[in-house]
Amino acid sequence: MSGEPLRVEDLVDRLAAVVASVAPRRAVLGIAGPPGAGKTTLVTRLLAAAAAHPSLSGHVAHVPMDGYHLTNRELDDLGRRDRKGAPDTFDTAAYAGVLAAVRAVPRVPVPAPSFDHVEGEPVPDSLVVPVEADLVVTEGNYLLLDEEPWTSVPPLLDEVWWCGLDADARVGRLVSRHVGTGRDTDDATAWVLRSDEANARRVEGGDARADVVLVDGVVVRSDPTA
Repeated sequence: MSGEPLRVEDLVDRLAAVVASVAPRRAVLGIAGPPGAGKTTLVTRLLAAAAAHPSLSGHVAHVPMDGYHLTNRELDDLGRRDRKGAPDTFDTAAYAGVLAAVRAVPRVPVPAPSFDHVEGEPVPDSLVVPVEADLVVTEGNYLLLDEEPWTSVPPLLDEVWWCGLDADARVGRLVSRHVGTGRDTDDATAWVLRSDEANARRVEGGDARADVVLVDGVVVRSDPTA
């Protein structure tokens, strides 16, 4: 109905236009935002909507930033295990390298890691971006972080959407998520307030650099496409 706010499902034509504008290479969409804002849920909805779009169906791949966590052994060796999820606990160079590879022409299949949230470890080469993928969707906290080495990432993204949510709702979601992986409620709450919320503060202001801003799946700002 006219006048209703746009939701993520209403942005698929926008993505099709981005894909057409950069052909024959693949387009890359980044979805950024603080921990617990709903980035994964947003991606799930977007992928479902793209699957029903006449020009995008069968031509979208998904490469989450989570796959680029350093392993627990690497974090232990670096003394960073208690800050897992912070910007310096990811292999940023490998992540940027895969984003560059999926943009390359001629296209080739590009392997990428996923992340096992139960084991808390990356799973190498468990994803493949196929040749026929015209759009690669990637999400993570630090896609718009204005700090080295993360500043290498935005130039590899054709659009960035910011996913926001009320802080209390975010914290509640994060506590539930950690409880779901085996932490008790007190431990989960302490981790969220110490670690996740510190990471949320690091990315504050990223929405100003995004092309589209959504809060709980509803568009609150949308810049014109190029």
